Amino acid sequence: MTAFEAERDAIYTDGITALKGAFSAEWADRMREDIEAAFAKAIDRPGGAVGRGPHRYYVEIHPEQLRGFAELVTHPWVMGVSEAVLGPSYQIVELGFDIPFAGAADQPWHRDFPMPALTKERRELDSLAFNLTAVDTAEDMGPFEIAPGTQFDDEPDFDHGMFPPKDRYPRYQERAVRKFPQRGDISARSALTVHRGTRNLSRHARPVLVLGVDAPGAGNGDKHDMAVTRAYRESLPAAARDHLVCPVVDKLEPITQKHTIEGLVMGEA
Repeated sequence: MTAFEAERDAIYTDGITALKGAFSAEWADRMREDIEAAFAKAIDRPGGAVGRGPHRYYVEIHPEQLRGFAELVTHPWVMGVSEAVLGPSYQIVELGFDIPFAGAADQPWHRDFPMPALTKERRELDSLAFNLTAVDTAEDMGPFEIAPGTQFDDEPDFDHGMFPPKDRYPRYQERAVRKFPQRGDISARSALTVHRGTRNLSRHARPVLVLGVDAPGAGNGDKHDMAVTRAYRESLPAAARDHLVCPVVDKLEPITQKHTIEGLVMGEA
């Protein structure tokens, strides 16, 4: 078996794979500090923090807002999984974070966007979402729940191509696996795999970083406004620059998010 073939097989079979201890707890703590700083700036700005359910938000950021960005995108596992699934010319198109605060409700089962034609017709995946928790996940903190093997579910009655009807929920509940990552762990999944955030019964927020990666032509970059300054881009190692496809600007502007998911705003009915 070649390097990262097992991870590719896991993503094609289960829709998700993971690596324990990819980074130190201290690295994850710095990530949390950057997430909290970015959230404080975004929450009062129109379009800065998008609701993904009660007490749950998503915020997109620029690479320069994350001190560990270069380390993240040049980590051998991130690079290896991206290439194994998406090919050697994979593209980094999204950086953001999801925060379910205390009181966040169960989300409806969903995928993050409709299934693209390539996946429908050829059962090929053209995007990945890497997730890194900023805290040690406990059972009462609203852990991420995923239904393995559902990334190829293709049903015409999915609302907006993303939300299965409630009479299908037993399929996902039977398969449901809750994830309890710790600081420094990283996962890679197809955003098509049906999943949901669960109710946060604790008093603590559970921030999770999201890194979106595409195969060439997938087009998910159109939903995002990530940018870098020229000086920052030049400071990155070639292994990061070669896969970073976003505008190079003289001055960064706050991101007004394009990718809203209306079906998540109210949470589960």
